[in-house]
Amino acid sequence: MKILLISANPLTEPYPVYPLGLDYLAYAVSPRHTTRVADINVAGNTEALLHEARHFAPDIIGLSLRNVDNTDITSAQGFIEIYQRLIHALKSEFDIPVLVGGSGFTLFPSSMMRTLQADYGLIGEGERLEHFLDALENKEDVSHVPGVVTRNTTPEIPPPWNKGIRRLFDSQAHHVPFYLNKGGMLNLQSKRGCPFQCTYCTYPHIEGHNLRLIPPDKVAETARQLQEAGASYLYITDSVFNADYEHSAQVAREFIKAGLKIPWGAFFSPTPPPTGYFELMAEAGLKHVEFGTDSLSDRILANYGKPFRSQQVFRAHEAANAANLYTAHYLLLGGPGEDAASLEDTLDELDKLDRTVLFFYCGIRIYPNTLLYHWALEEGQIAPQQDLLPPTFYQSPYIHSSDIVTRVREKSRGRSNWMISTGGEETAQILSRMYEKGYTGPLWEYLLR
Repeated sequence: MKILLISANPLTEPYPVYPLGLDYLAYAVSPRHTTRVADINVAGNTEALLHEARHFAPDIIGLSLRNVDNTDITSAQGFIEIYQRLIHALKSEFDIPVLVGGSGFTLFPSSMMRTLQADYGLIGEGERLEHFLDALENKEDVSHVPGVVTRNTTPEIPPPWNKGIRRLFDSQAHHVPFYLNKGGMLNLQSKRGCPFQCTYCTYPHIEGHNLRLIPPDKVAETARQLQEAGASYLYITDSVFNADYEHSAQVAREFIKAGLKIPWGAFFSPTPPPTGYFELMAEAGLKHVEFGTDSLSDRILANYGKPFRSQQVFRAHEAANAANLYTAHYLLLGGPGEDAASLEDTLDELDKLDRTVLFFYCGIRIYPNTLLYHWALEEGQIAPQQDLLPPTFYQSPYIHSSDIVTRVREKSRGRSNWMISTGGEETAQILSRMYEKGYTGPLWEYLLR
């Protein structure tokens, strides 16, 4: 069979994200099939993508739906209509099965099956695609394949994939140069799963609660492969890179051993690290530390289910700064219990974080299968059968999100290192111009103060 895998993610702000998931799908598909990756961002528009599909003449089309919206309350943008139009165009052109999957689809499988009118869906990790193809080819009932849903079946998240996490990266694939030319960033994983219990987070639902660690030497081997393909920066896409300090430290050692020369970044929990941890990371090429801090009010951190408190944030920050790393903190304001006092606690304490960039998100997207969803339900903010596919945000009963945005904007005057969300269209245009001049990576360090 000829399988066309399409990255349908249209989000390019603050920078385009390489479709890593499709590399894992490409490995999972047997070599007896022919697989090709297409990318809506590379094609530029639907007609160009259709032209590429006609040339390939697939037997089945799989769409990876990474995002359902931009999760930004200040300028909420949903992508479902974009996906809808794309699938309609594909089904009008080809009389073949259309399968949808990806993290975005896994969050809203029933609603998206109804809305998108795809033939099949695949929830959870995509490595089960091979089993779906076998069933389809043998004319068996595909609904018996774990994770597969149709318009008439009830979605049930399958157990986490336990047969090894393996990736097929093709440096010659036609979509790779687009990402090399738009910031030079490629990405990789060192683990899947998330052991934390953050009240709003979807990672445990999508990847499971238990960590599945990729052998550090294999992570380094992939990193070296990406470097040799021309990447000038790597981003590790783990939910939290330091969720296992020993494993992440061993990954760093393997980077050094493999001779990795390009810088990289990752998302970290601001918990106090072991002695020398960030120095080792810096030696291995770590450049950007992105802390998922959320708040500096201990009361709100407890409501968020965070495994740290504000004093630990400061210690983690100091450790990263001492290793001469660039740091950023992501603040998620307006969650359960947020009020004027807790907001001021956070804004006042932020002055203690020196040499950093602060990204503010003033409102929390409500997703099913999270504790936040149940709280919103109990508070009457959402109805039991409400479709949450349109961007829907939690509102603290004690302070409105618009008031939070206003207060953050007031406090941020004269502070170029305070960014509401990702900075908007103006920031995206600045990044685009810098990439055209040869700059690489996320570039937020140029905002440091």
